Amino acid sequence: MSSTEELLKRLGVTIDAGTLRLALTHRSYAYENGGIPTNERLEFLGDSILGFSVTDALYRDNPTLPEGDLAKRRSAVVSTRALAGIGRSIGLGEYIYLGQGEKLTEGKNKASILADTMEALIGATYVSNDIETARQLVMRLIGPLLKDAAALGAGTDWKTSIQELAASRQLGTINYAVEGSGPDHARTFEAVLRIGGNDYGSGTGNSKKEAEQEAAADAWRRLSAPSAAATAAATEAVAAEAAGEGGPPSAGSASAAAGADGSPSTGSAVPGAQQLHSQPGA
Repeated sequence: MSSTEELLKRLGVTIDAGTLRLALTHRSYAYENGGIPTNERLEFLGDSILGFSVTDALYRDNPTLPEGDLAKRRSAVVSTRALAGIGRSIGLGEYIYLGQGEKLTEGKNKASILADTMEALIGATYVSNDIETARQLVMRLIGPLLKDAAALGAGTDWKTSIQELAASRQLGTINYAVEGSGPDHARTFEAVLRIGGNDYGSGTGNSKKEAEQEAAADAWRRLSAPSAAATAAATEAVAAEAAGEGGPPSAGSASAAAGADGSPSTGSAVPGAQQLHSQPGA
């Protein structure tokens, strides 16, 4: 077990030793050690503090945003996926007390365990200090996510978001190519998202679902980049012109389709697709 002093330094808070150990005690460890208390009560407390702090920040910083959009953004930043990402960024998994079964299945990297422990640490910060200290911790951890407005809009479900985006641009059918590697107790999966036969995004994870979500997020960001959006619009204009005139597109339209910045085409008229190399066997 790594020194918890380093963890507290990364969090930027002080938590008394007993409360900190409780916040880091997963139920699997508690069960194997005589049923000692777990971090679940602190998790319950931290979840409420997290929700209130994020809601307050979103309300104050977005005075004209409708309730539905506020709710979507809140869901994105307090999601298991978002909290697990924060946990991984501070190396939280190395500090969690886990039972032998969870250790064998790489529990320290599981999104649910990391997210729950992050909430427990927020609760522990409140118990050892006060509500303002806990709120400030939340804002340090979540603040960068709150500023990523575009990702927040899609982040609740990347697979649904990329499906909607691809459909709106008529890019073709989406499918995922997923391959697993490693021993059964520590499998890693790699996913490539393809739209209309072109590779748009890739991702890795400890499960097929997680890898696919990462690939969908990667593809969504690529397609949502300004240059990709401009190229997509140009490509659609070329297609519409060709369909309307029954002949090849004009030189001006062909130039626009080559790239939003006037650069020559890379051989694929599909925006974002050229950014990924084709996978073996594709």
